[in-house]
Amino acid sequence: MTQIGTPCTKKAVKVMLLGSGELGKEMVIALQRLGVESIAVDQYPGAPAMQLAHRAAVIDMMNPLALRDLVHEEKPDFIVPEVEAIATEELQQLEDEGFRVVPTAKAVGLTMNRERIRRLAAEQLKLLTSDYGFASNQEEFEAVVQRLGFPAVVKPAMSSSGKGQMVIHNDDDAQKAFDYALEAGRGKTGSVIVEKWVKFDFEITLLTIRHRQGVSFCEAIGHRQENGDYQESWQPHVMRPEILQEAKKMATLVTQALGGYGLFGVELFIKGEQVYFSEVSPRPHDTGMVTLISQNLSEFDLHIRAILGLPIPKIRLHSPAASKAILVSGDSNEVSFGNLNQVLAEEDTDLRLFGKPEVCGQRRMGVVLALGKTVEEACTKVKDSVSRLKINL
Repeated sequence: MTQIGTPCTKKAVKVMLLGSGELGKEMVIALQRLGVESIAVDQYPGAPAMQLAHRAAVIDMMNPLALRDLVHEEKPDFIVPEVEAIATEELQQLEDEGFRVVPTAKAVGLTMNRERIRRLAAEQLKLLTSDYGFASNQEEFEAVVQRLGFPAVVKPAMSSSGKGQMVIHNDDDAQKAFDYALEAGRGKTGSVIVEKWVKFDFEITLLTIRHRQGVSFCEAIGHRQENGDYQESWQPHVMRPEILQEAKKMATLVTQALGGYGLFGVELFIKGEQVYFSEVSPRPHDTGMVTLISQNLSEFDLHIRAILGLPIPKIRLHSPAASKAILVSGDSNEVSFGNLNQVLAEEDTDLRLFGKPEVCGQRRMGVVLALGKTVEEACTKVKDSVSRLKINL
């Protein structure tokens, strides 16, 4: 039976977030509502989750000694990764010592490396995936590209939010993509994955929750990406029942293999009658931010409930809904947002500004949310709302 003590007392339940971006911020909000003590960790000060957590720490999470020292100092009940750039081998050692890593150290290590998770899905679980190959040097890369042909997608073995990802159509593209992937990849693995392009009908995120009572699913989320980065999402994405059932079966198999409790964002391609496994994240997914308005329990609430061992009796969709990312381009540490009266004038719309301290290049700084009688109506609302926003650098 789960018991939660008062934060900052001896009986407190303590959760350490490794990564404190917009997803971490919403997790801290969910933790605060349940009276759980939170420690937000990231590589830079003033990260969104740090602005709300009980305590914050700035460390290089790829540095195993720094990570170990902080964990032993704080002694959290749960260690919850929110980003990819973490010393995963150290997480495994900490788990072996008795610390609880969410969902498991094995799951974090596998999903944060595209080679490991692809081999698990395709070679061990025999799930349908696009054809692929891995390369750690120029010769291997050229051989993989020649075998797969064009078009194809090149990604770093470790990255997030589309960083380092590029679609290639010819040899010139291929060389640029290889250099870009190596430069942008996290963890300095020095390797890339090349995937044969699948001309899919659509792609979805199936939020899959492993908890003490079993496995639950949110309604499928459709989404649009550019260069691998989320632009907008909507829920539900309607599909034939038999296709959805196959997607759930695939999501169950891969999350079961990863183990532990928590919410997983399973990304899938749908082409005709076929469901292709793409990727999985062992935590809330950026496309799932639509659940902040669409459901009785958001993906963040669900993740925290599953972690703490609390019941998840029913996930209820309020109505069709959509989200659209607010992308800011430029260089500034004094970003401000205006015309908010017009942004929020539409009925059943909402706004989340993440509070990121600066932008350098392009950065996701917020999200607009809306309900509608149909998905199309909700998508129109968020597009119109974002178009009214005034961004000042």
